[in-house]
Amino acid sequence: MLIDSHCHLDRLKAAPDTASLHTIMDNAKAQGVDYLLCVNVRQQGFEAMRDKVAAFNNVFLSSGVHPLDVQEGLNIEDIKRFATDPRVVAIGETGLDYFYSNDTKMLQQQCFEQQIALAVEVNKPLIVHTRDAREDTINMLKAGHADKVGGVLHCFTENWEMAKAAIDLGFYISVSGIVTFKNAGELRSVIRQVPKDRLLVETDSPYLAPVPHRGQENQPAYVRDVAEFVAELRGEKFDDLAQYTTDNFFSLFKEAATLIGR
Repeated sequence: MLIDSHCHLDRLKAAPDTASLHTIMDNAKAQGVDYLLCVNVRQQGFEAMRDKVAAFNNVFLSSGVHPLDVQEGLNIEDIKRFATDPRVVAIGETGLDYFYSNDTKMLQQQCFEQQIALAVEVNKPLIVHTRDAREDTINMLKAGHADKVGGVLHCFTENWEMAKAAIDLGFYISVSGIVTFKNAGELRSVIRQVPKDRLLVETDSPYLAPVPHRGQENQPAYVRDVAEFVAELRGEKFDDLAQYTTDNFFSLFKEAATLIGR
């Protein structure tokens, strides 16, 4: 079994309707991908995302606002209301991104702080996006007592020092197709060091398709390519990596485990 721990099914151009999404999901199943976490990035997009995947009982959801979407504003009560949906197992995607949007730094921090507090309040783990904001991300997680609920730094691209700081807070590190890119030498070094009990795999579909699918729209099925690459990188058997990343997913997202009776 594999789990795509982070994807955006509602943003797939190849799946504009339910029928085409069934094909995407069948492709994933054929590659051993049994469960997926479909991640919310826009407050105004949650209900449409939820409705689009309603037919698939192997898809879990999150509720949150991405740091690059905070310009639209954040109504934390809406995020909290969405989080009561029984399929919502996490708060996010939230975090800080100074690479693309340094001019909204203060607003990003305010929204991140609110969502950390909400995660603690509703006792759901955080899904964190971070880029070029290493110190602020870790400091805000500490200040907000995010260690009470844990979470994941998704699509990780930072250094080992940040990975270790997050792991020390009880967070997981999730690796995407970026690890297969030619210029990802530092990231590969980090992923070799992540403890088995703190590693997840993801696609971030429809973005960042791994080798050998570069240039294509990413699909959840391609998480197998990520997992196979990471297993070889770490000198592990693919089946072993698939098993422990699956176990890690359900250890972190406990409500997902409850939903399937695991």
